[in-house]
Amino acid sequence: MNLKTFKRLADRIERYEPEMVQMQIDLCSYPALSPDNGGDGEFQKALYLQKSLQRLGLTDIETLPAPDPRVSSGLRPNILVRLPGHHPGKTLWILTHMDVVPPGETSLWLSDPYRAEVRDGRIYGRGTEDNQQDLVASIFALRAFCELGVRPEYNLGLALVSDEETSSRFGVRHLLARVDPVFRKDALIVVPDFGDAQGTAIEIAEKSLYWLRFRTTGRQCHGSRPDLGRNAFAAAAHLVVRLRELYELFPLRDPLYEPQESTFEPTRRDANVPNVNTIPGDDVFYLDARVLPDYPLQRVFEAIRALADDIERVHQVRIVIEAVQSVPAPPPTPADAPVVSALREAIRRVYGLQAKPMGIGAGTVAALMRQEGYPVAVWSRQNETAHQPNENCLISNMIGNAKVFAHLGLNPI
Repeated sequence: MNLKTFKRLADRIERYEPEMVQMQIDLCSYPALSPDNGGDGEFQKALYLQKSLQRLGLTDIETLPAPDPRVSSGLRPNILVRLPGHHPGKTLWILTHMDVVPPGETSLWLSDPYRAEVRDGRIYGRGTEDNQQDLVASIFALRAFCELGVRPEYNLGLALVSDEETSSRFGVRHLLARVDPVFRKDALIVVPDFGDAQGTAIEIAEKSLYWLRFRTTGRQCHGSRPDLGRNAFAAAAHLVVRLRELYELFPLRDPLYEPQESTFEPTRRDANVPNVNTIPGDDVFYLDARVLPDYPLQRVFEAIRALADDIERVHQVRIVIEAVQSVPAPPPTPADAPVVSALREAIRRVYGLQAKPMGIGAGTVAALMRQEGYPVAVWSRQNETAHQPNENCLISNMIGNAKVFAHLGLNPI
């Protein structure tokens, strides 16, 4: 590691701050929502990014779109950017995503979620932290190498993908399914899509991800004559309460993970009848479960099915359970993997902190890549405001993380 060269890169990144902030503001204006979340995809945002990459002097750009007839463009874009290194046989990839989640209840926002505002050293807006902070940081880290004529140790690659917030079917899954692989098994892959305010957590393991849809069918009737119907909403509400028993049925704890236990939380509920005086005959809700690797998902499903069977008998309804996402926990990335060691050194150099490997409950695309045998490290220093009202990123984190990425590019791993 040439510390003088790293200082040149770090100094140049600091000079990019106004442009990085402006790119964040621009990106916020593109509501890159999946059609699953009522949006039209990432196409316009990707067009902006392609033009920006070219303007910044990054010329080795490849697009690998996935067809999706549900969006107006017919395509869900994925962008790859490469910069050759001294050892072209290996690539360090930084993988970020372009899509965002809906803003939720807009009355809770202090400003328009899609019109970014800069206040007190932070950029506010939907997507500013998840995942634009590190998407922008990775782009400007690569730009610093280009402008200064510094050759990275290995190839530096950026993967800007679609569809991370829903299924990754049109993003990482699409890239992994290609006959001509995008990533090699000896690649060093960093996914900056999880972190804490200190920047000391390097995610190397994830729980199994299990999203379930519950459809309860009863019999619709007038609100004044419940004896003529079967209240699907009431039955579903009883099931929601019974699902709390899963915490007792699957009680193991593992200190590698935060939180240490499996979690089973009801989340979204679809609208049923539009009026007050009708008892609904149909009701739909969802469960978000993050399960420790000790428990097979089939065993979890059987326990849930048994609870639903009880509700069916008592309330005389029918409950259909469907898996929306089912991602069994893959083997963890080894704590001493080269990419983890390189990240720890970069974090120490940039932030003066000792980072440590850990496991999490959240589902990131790293789990999909670990299933295919790729050693992936997930890291970011961030505010932990993703998916919340008034989501924001610290400008200092965006600058600092870009320096971490630059350090990775120089490190002979």
